Amino acid sequence: MIAITLPDGSVREFEAPVSVADVAKSIGAGLAKAALAGKVNDVLVDLSHVIDADARVAIITAKSPEALEIIRHSTSHLMAQAVKELFPQAEVTIGPAIDNGFYYDFKFERAFTPEDLEKIEQRMHELVKKDIPIERYTLPRSEAIAYFKGLGEHYKAEIIEGIPEGEVLSLYRQGDFTDLCRGPHVPSTGRLKVFKLMKVAGAYWRGDSNNEMLQRIYGTAWCTQADQDHYLHMLEEAERRDHRRLGKELDLFHLQDEAPGMVFWHAKGWALWQVVEQYMRRIYRDNDYMEVKAPQLLDRSLWERSGHWAKYRSNMFTTESENRYYALKPMNCPGHIQLFNASLRSYRDLPMRFGEFGQCHRNEPSGALHGLMRVRGFTQDDGHIFCTEDQILSECTAFTQLVREVYHVFGFDQIEYKIATRPEMRIGEDSAWDKAEAALIESLKASGVPYEVLPGEGAFYGPKIEYHLRDCLGRAWQCGTIQVDFQMPGRLGAEYVAEDNTRKVPVMLHRAILGSLERWIGMLIEHYAGAMPVWLSPVQVAVASITDAQIPFAREIVAKMKAAGLRVQEDLRGEKINYKIRELSLQKIPYIAVVGDKEVQTNVVSVRARGGRNLGVMSVDEFIARVLDEDQRRVIETAEDKR
Repeated sequence: MIAITLPDGSVREFEAPVSVADVAKSIGAGLAKAALAGKVNDVLVDLSHVIDADARVAIITAKSPEALEIIRHSTSHLMAQAVKELFPQAEVTIGPAIDNGFYYDFKFERAFTPEDLEKIEQRMHELVKKDIPIERYTLPRSEAIAYFKGLGEHYKAEIIEGIPEGEVLSLYRQGDFTDLCRGPHVPSTGRLKVFKLMKVAGAYWRGDSNNEMLQRIYGTAWCTQADQDHYLHMLEEAERRDHRRLGKELDLFHLQDEAPGMVFWHAKGWALWQVVEQYMRRIYRDNDYMEVKAPQLLDRSLWERSGHWAKYRSNMFTTESENRYYALKPMNCPGHIQLFNASLRSYRDLPMRFGEFGQCHRNEPSGALHGLMRVRGFTQDDGHIFCTEDQILSECTAFTQLVREVYHVFGFDQIEYKIATRPEMRIGEDSAWDKAEAALIESLKASGVPYEVLPGEGAFYGPKIEYHLRDCLGRAWQCGTIQVDFQMPGRLGAEYVAEDNTRKVPVMLHRAILGSLERWIGMLIEHYAGAMPVWLSPVQVAVASITDAQIPFAREIVAKMKAAGLRVQEDLRGEKINYKIRELSLQKIPYIAVVGDKEVQTNVVSVRARGGRNLGVMSVDEFIARVLDEDQRRVIETAEDKR
């Protein structure tokens, strides 16, 4: 007898080997109809998978968390089948599921057009209506190579040739289309009803720019039409909020080909930058950080000793002078160790916290550059804490609390905590990694927050906590981090005098709250759709005159507001007031103060808040006090306020 244990703890017995589909049928017809795949002893399998020994079994339906990836991967095969039927000369390569969808790379003689995508999507729906069974079978490696070469699928054959000899490979067949895949997949094409093809992009074979350029067709797939409609709406909203478009419309910044990946900050954008930087500077001061500044250009030998040259050379900009080789810093840590080494330190000096708004440069591929989100020249709110092993827990716990407080001030309260552990390529002894990882886990437990472990995703010198926040569209952004480093201080000669008068190497904690200021500001622009809270707005108040007669009074008000510390813009043009208000509103300025003859006579301003709300008449001093209060309390507006 074969005992099958279900998720609720109940056990079903079968006299002979049984498929996952048969297990579902034994539970009920409704479950059998809804089943997409199974999980046997925590391994995802097809419904056709045969169980021949006692096992734990779960049936995967559209309500299961694993369902989306299976649906998306199956839909990528569906798309490949449609492409091959419409364009038989196209060669298939790889087609995985990804966040929010899937893609498949093709080699084809000409570029796919939008009209081609419409035809492919239509053929996919036709294949769904046919409800073609999807069948798994296996072939020895040599036979699989011969099979795909016989089909003219040279890329598939190349993939298999990279697999060790003796392997038995799984293939999936649906009608006349067969693909190499581990699976699992849905049982038939009829289970794939909700999908949409999105775009075509270029992609190098195996991601190597030395290889041939292929065409990548992206699509999205979901369990329900409502889920897909919501996702497509979010994409439209994200397009409306795109920081590159808003950066131009609001006169914040621009980028140009003469400085790829470098930002030209306009006056308004730089005003926003300064608000963010000065706020973080206060955070440094209030949390006992010493703000420092290290050189941007450092000798190659220092990068070799730190380990960056071996691990990060391809991403570093280098130069030469007087037969010496230098690199622009891609990060600030080696420079901060030199600052630590400048004096003999005692255990009484620890923890020692350095902070820097360090300008860094990384040689990112041009194709990866994306507005403010991915640049070559950027500034980090970077910090390094030199401490003893006994101080790691308290420092990491305090930092997590600080991150939460700062994110809240900027309007973000949804934070996810992830611990990235030792990667395969790393430096240092495993015992040091054990200590570092344990300290990070204990710090999050002490903070009382849930966390997820990301195996193998730590830096080469140490594990880290990643702080992922979610914006108003539910998108996750990894900004803050704290990394425990037992390696680099010793490699660069950092020491302190311990209580027993011996010399010891300090632990270094690499930490950032915002990360790249460029990326943070790009994220803020999209989160607020350019309508920044008063404390962040590049221009907090616009003063507009109705006629030329009020210009002297308007200028007096502007001067008074500037003296009070507000960021003010005047509009004294000879245009109609409604035209001025409309233009100023498009600039998403929080307040517009209108002055006409009545306002001049009574020393007041007529105030309009963002969203067209008329706040009525206020004295100049009352209005200034109101805006200053919002600025100093860093008030975050509600959705109602911004409409």
